[in-house]
Amino acid sequence: MKYDVIIIGAGVAGLYCARFLPKNLKVLILCKAQPWECNTFYAQGGITIAKNKDDIPLHIKDTLDAGSNINNIDAIKILSQGSLEVLDDLISQNFLIDKENNEILFAKEGGHSISRIIHSNGDGTGRMLHTHLIKNLQHTLWKNAIVIDLLIEDSRAYGVCVKTQKGLVNIYANHIVIASGGVGGLFKYHTNAYTISSDLHGIILEHHLELKDMEMLQFHPTAYINSTHARKQLISEAVRGDGGIIVDNHNKRFLFNYDKRGELAPRDIVSRAIFDYCTKNNQQAFLDLHNFTQTQFELRFPNIYRQLTSYGIKIPQDKIPISPAFHYSMGGIATDLNTKVIGMENLYAIGECANNGVHGANRLASNSLLEGLVFGKIAAMNILDSTLNIGERNFPLNNEVLEKDGDERLKNVLRDIMWNKVGIARNQSGLDSALGGIEVMLLGEIGRLLRLRLLVAKKIITSALNRKESLGAHYRIDS
Repeated sequence: MKYDVIIIGAGVAGLYCARFLPKNLKVLILCKAQPWECNTFYAQGGITIAKNKDDIPLHIKDTLDAGSNINNIDAIKILSQGSLEVLDDLISQNFLIDKENNEILFAKEGGHSISRIIHSNGDGTGRMLHTHLIKNLQHTLWKNAIVIDLLIEDSRAYGVCVKTQKGLVNIYANHIVIASGGVGGLFKYHTNAYTISSDLHGIILEHHLELKDMEMLQFHPTAYINSTHARKQLISEAVRGDGGIIVDNHNKRFLFNYDKRGELAPRDIVSRAIFDYCTKNNQQAFLDLHNFTQTQFELRFPNIYRQLTSYGIKIPQDKIPISPAFHYSMGGIATDLNTKVIGMENLYAIGECANNGVHGANRLASNSLLEGLVFGKIAAMNILDSTLNIGERNFPLNNEVLEKDGDERLKNVLRDIMWNKVGIARNQSGLDSALGGIEVMLLGEIGRLLRLRLLVAKKIITSALNRKESLGAHYRIDS
């Protein structure tokens, strides 16, 4: 089978890329499970949009400040300037954007100097955007298609090896776009879809391509912790932006001890503050919603309201026990500003799986959906400008055993190691111990999918060991 373009992943980046590839091209989108099992669908936050051209410098500054000024300034300029085109495009497609008095309602979130976040259906922006893009998709999408290898020779990607319900198959294409998401499945507590397990990151390492800034992992400050699933119930930053406050057992608002912005400081600061305060003072953190009425909260955050009340929580009366949980990877597959994977002619990476430097050491709230939209379109435009035809090639199938007995137990061991030793606060001994545990598992008789996870975990740990000082989301208590 030969296609013009194969897109790996059916989240915002992959689907928006597909939107700009015309119907006369043969395009295939590969989805690991069901299309909605992606982080886009679960995204409660909105889409950052510069209010106008005059706001672009301030949006750039806010993004740089959140990212500890190690961002690629050119990438941020592309992101912010592109936000205006994104808004125009969404409006032209009749995408539902929340309004007040017939004017677009801009919200404020942590790290932003002004209100510039658009939402759809309150806290349902990700779900609404994903549904909108799927509804308007013009190309073929395969469900339950797990990419287990990239077919690479020299500086060209010739295709992918895919496990489908009918077995293994090699599929060839002139262009391959990776839009596979982040690394949430490596952690015991996270907010990601269950499909997000870093497979493609591991494949990139196998082919001696670069993963960059992998130590920069963002932990969302407010996840409801009293649920039994690894994927914890995220409570959007917008809740704090609209009046939610964080308190301890004694109703003390302790965040101002750490940053003058309190609940509206960037995520890394809030997450570390909660972790540090609760550890040192033997306290539990809570989200207090007393500034809302029940009706206000239900109208503004209908999905969060439904999910929390399903756990028996009464809003706004009950204080909600919260903890940080792994949320987002700033690091990823190293690309240039045209979304091409470094060192490759026809392999692209977009969205959370990619690293073009836009987020630096910590992502600014609601820049992620925007990144997927802006750079998804850029990938499509570069593909359309290309005249490359890779010709006919045949690669052998990758027949490695995908899973072996004991892999599931080892995956849980891995998640424990990453959460406890490579989480919010790190030190040399913990990282050394984590690295040793990973290397022991890599020596065992394990399946391919676990091996890929372990390769990525090892890269995260070595990156964290190499950066001795604390910076952004990388926090070392021994620095």
